[in-house]
Amino acid sequence: MHPASPPPDRSGLDALLRNRPFLALWTGQLLAQVADKIFYVLLIILLKTGDYRPWPVSSQYSENSMLSAVMIAYTVPAIVFGSVAGIAVDRFSKKQMLIGCNVIRAVFIVALPFLPKTFAVLLAITFFVSTVTQFFAPAEAAAIPLAVGREGLMSANALFASSTMGGIIVGMTIGEPLFSWVKHSFGPAYQEFLLAGLYLISAGLIYAMHIKENHGGTIKHPHPWLDLKEGLRYLKHNHLVSNAMVQLTILYSVFAALQVLAIALSGKIGLKETQFGFLLAAAGVGMVFGAAFLGHWGDRMQHKPLPLLGFLMMGFVLAMFAFTRVLWLGFSLSALFGFGASLINGPMQALIQEKTPESMRGKVFGLENNAINIALSLPLALTGPLTDAVSKAVGSDDLGLRIVLLSLGLLVSLMGMAAWRHTRKVLRDVL
Repeated sequence: MHPASPPPDRSGLDALLRNRPFLALWTGQLLAQVADKIFYVLLIILLKTGDYRPWPVSSQYSENSMLSAVMIAYTVPAIVFGSVAGIAVDRFSKKQMLIGCNVIRAVFIVALPFLPKTFAVLLAITFFVSTVTQFFAPAEAAAIPLAVGREGLMSANALFASSTMGGIIVGMTIGEPLFSWVKHSFGPAYQEFLLAGLYLISAGLIYAMHIKENHGGTIKHPHPWLDLKEGLRYLKHNHLVSNAMVQLTILYSVFAALQVLAIALSGKIGLKETQFGFLLAAAGVGMVFGAAFLGHWGDRMQHKPLPLLGFLMMGFVLAMFAFTRVLWLGFSLSALFGFGASLINGPMQALIQEKTPESMRGKVFGLENNAINIALSLPLALTGPLTDAVSKAVGSDDLGLRIVLLSLGLLVSLMGMAAWRHTRKVLRDVL
């Protein structure tokens, strides 16, 4: 069942920007996304100040070990609780889940200044906040179809993808300057108050979202394991949805690899290696243009191989990066990379939402969240060592980076063609 949304003869971004439920959901999630990344920056700041050290630390190894422990506490819930969160989303109101997640995160963060300043406390708060965040993501994805209806799914998902990337970049960029200003102007404790306020504002925006949803009625499966098996069974039998999820997993794996490679790439095109965020920001700009493209012309191109074009575009960019040494060309290629990513994310996410019944969306998006978090983690861990190993084998850092980029570009293109071939086969079987 879909809520009241823009008239059916209106489509694209213009309709989305006139859709009040969608605007409330979109701005609320964007603010929450920025707050998530600012929270990550806050964790690093709190560790660097030394207030949360459990023992006298004089060596760099001890500080790095604590930083690694915090990162583990931040990322493990994404892998462990993603599917469980999806099950809960199907049993409760999506809107209440989104509001509750923001309020609970705000309470945990506000509590920090009043709790004992031990490393164990910081680790626990990090773990709890990250765990609650896992319930926000599938609830948000499941709420999009309720806010826009079928005709606006592609445009909505493209816009969500670009704003998510923008939220990451903005949060990482403004976090440290914002906290420094607050600390010097009002005091250290107000850092946590500011961050909690962002989550509460996000909750208020989502509260203004009026959607109609089924609350599931009687719980069919009293045990979460049975719900999880039902979600896996659904993906096993619905090849169109599972194939779309595979393509999204590949997309996020490539993005994670680019985050690592962007550090070395930045030094090659004229930036400092510490300015790699500008290269990623250019990809975010490309995603915004991709969202605009899908918003205006997506409905007319539903039967075109947009994901295949996206994969080929990304593969081409990665290969070209191997030979790029000019700043403006590096930025242009990064923007093209983001545009290609939009051509994959928008249609595939819309397909999953359209083909998955409302009663199954939480389970499916929980499993998708799990797959994407694993897809993000593995390339982050493997790309750096792999590049170092290749560079050592060929005796040149520059040549090693080129080999990795060319190989990755070829691999992405081949995976895109294989995924599209499989999609065509599934469509023929369905029809």
